[in-house]
Amino acid sequence: MAEHRKMQRAALLDAARSLLSEGGVEALTFPALARRTGLARSSVYEYFPSRAALVEELCTADLPLWAAEIEAAMEAADGPRAKVAAYVTHQLALASDGRHRAVMAIAAGDRDATARAGIPPDAAWARIRAAHGGLLDMVVGVMADLGHPEPRVAAALLQGVVDAAVRCAASPAAPPADHVAASALRIALDGVAGGLLRERDAVDGQQPGGAP
Repeated sequence: MAEHRKMQRAALLDAARSLLSEGGVEALTFPALARRTGLARSSVYEYFPSRAALVEELCTADLPLWAAEIEAAMEAADGPRAKVAAYVTHQLALASDGRHRAVMAIAAGDRDATARAGIPPDAAWARIRAAHGGLLDMVVGVMADLGHPEPRVAAALLQGVVDAAVRCAASPAAPPADHVAASALRIALDGVAGGLLRERDAVDGQQPGGAP
């Protein structure tokens, strides 16, 4: 009996991953899970009392794996600036997959998206946010190495850029994902104006009559 429940629970998690990959947050409904697994809707509730509880378990299982990929990329990067670039680009690369993007949006506390999906805030939210917060821990030291007086605040702001890029890339009117990623990386590394000003000055300096 215990083994059967374990298999059913795993089947529900796999079905949830598929639904998120195919249709994002809005696709993750209990009727859809019931259809996908062949269970009665009431049986789905026996395993997970809410969608937030289901997503919490997905985060518990998947976020550490994604975090390990990001951490490995950061460790391979040379210097704080390159580590920041790895932190941003690898999160956005993971988010290009629909399932990753949906779970990251939920974990980041995208209240608008989750409200549209009908997922109410409950105790699971705090645990989801805590799991997502583990990503910040790996970049706080990098922020300190870069000289930020409040490295954890700087890390949270950096993660805010990533989260915003994930939401932007998922919107119907979004530009190509690689354009969003490039903009996010430029802002993360150089601020809203810094990178663009340097690029403009470099181009001006190469053209006849441009600024020296």
